[in-house]
Amino acid sequence: KQWYQRRVRGRKEIQQLSTQLNVLLVDKMNSRVEGAYINQKKLQSHTRQLQYNAATMQRQTDDWLKLLDGFNTALKEVGDVMNWAKSLESEMTKISHTLAYAYKEEVESESALLE
Repeated sequence: KQWYQRRVRGRKEIQQLSTQLNVLLVDKMNSRVEGAYINQKKLQSHTRQLQYNAATMQRQTDDWLKLLDGFNTALKEVGDVMNWAKSLESEMTKISHTLAYAYKEEVESESALLE
């Protein structure tokens, strides 16, 4: 009979120890799952922030490209104006020389007539 009681007591102890072990294992697993969940939330938050920063950078880059394109257009226009001014200066010089030549010819022909 003592042997049977020890056996029953041993079973109860094993069941209690087994239950405690299961509780410890479940608690440990839950803490790991909780840690993984917290890490996942942090990653999601960082991912959203990164996406926001990337979108902001893209908008800034687009704005800079537009400004640069406008600047390039303005430079081309300045170059066009400079070419136009040089062309105009050349034409005015030709006209001036032509008028001076014509005036000289007229003065010479008047002088020849007076002699």
